[in-house]
Amino acid sequence: MNLDFFKNNNISVDLAIEAHDIVRGQLETEIPGAVVDRHNYENATVTVVKIVEPQAAQMMGKPIGTYITIDAPAIRDNNRVAQKEVAEILAAQLSSLFNLPENANVLLVGLGNWQATPDSLGPRVVDQTIVTRHLYKYAPEELQGGMRSVSALAPGVLGITGIETAEIIKGVVEKIQPDLIVAIDALAAGSVERIGSTIQLADTGVSPGSGIGNKRTGINKETMGVKTIAIGVPTVVHAAVIAQVTSEHFLEKLQQNPMFSQIYNNLSPDYAQDVINSVLAPFAGNLMVTPKEIDDLILSTSKIIAGGVSMALHPAINAEQYSMYLN
Repeated sequence: MNLDFFKNNNISVDLAIEAHDIVRGQLETEIPGAVVDRHNYENATVTVVKIVEPQAAQMMGKPIGTYITIDAPAIRDNNRVAQKEVAEILAAQLSSLFNLPENANVLLVGLGNWQATPDSLGPRVVDQTIVTRHLYKYAPEELQGGMRSVSALAPGVLGITGIETAEIIKGVVEKIQPDLIVAIDALAAGSVERIGSTIQLADTGVSPGSGIGNKRTGINKETMGVKTIAIGVPTVVHAAVIAQVTSEHFLEKLQQNPMFSQIYNNLSPDYAQDVINSVLAPFAGNLMVTPKEIDDLILSTSKIIAGGVSMALHPAINAEQYSMYLN
């Protein structure tokens, strides 16, 4: 698949690593102005994509910034050892993006709709993350060194509140004046393999609902006036992507078979796109797909992200103390 397919189907590419691979595949060379670095761990691969030039940003459809992708298929296997390692990797990568003093004030924002499982990642993470701002005011004796002032918010979605998410967050930001915002949101993947197995970090903030075609005010430094780190996990994939991949594999098999190669040669280049448009017409081309085990995937990934965020923000807290500070 190329960028034209995504543009023709009005599909946003949420993951920077996917946008990079698509553009690089079209260019058949490295993207000028984009730097990629990879590190392998026992249960995960970390890929850092840095977009440093406007040209690369325009080609990839992403703002200039740093995008860190943690690929860990073991997350889907409910492997506790692997999940612990992923949480520790996440904490280390977040710490490299935070660059915060110990007395920093941090606001966590869980974006999404808690009533819709594939979109409930943000609120689930907030529910399991250590918040301490109230302790600083009402119970300072419960605190220890190495803990930061952290508050959390799950603002819901426009359809439930009637208020733009950015407006709610902006009001809270003006009141508590955080040094950093960490926004957690569900993403749309460009392949089924990445659902529930990939975590993306970005120092460019987030656009709520962009993965499913909704254009909302971004949560970033420009709109909030505060440095914003985004954490996202793909929980859905566009049906057109699945249909396109299926069509491509089918046509490849057709081409390889001497009995049907002539049929393949006579097909119009737009044949697959016409079929996809016809199948998805009842949904106006906007059908999202999520696996039936999405409940378990959300539970696993929310625990990993909450653990990684808590470790990064409160380096003095160990696993044994973690549950004591929840709620």
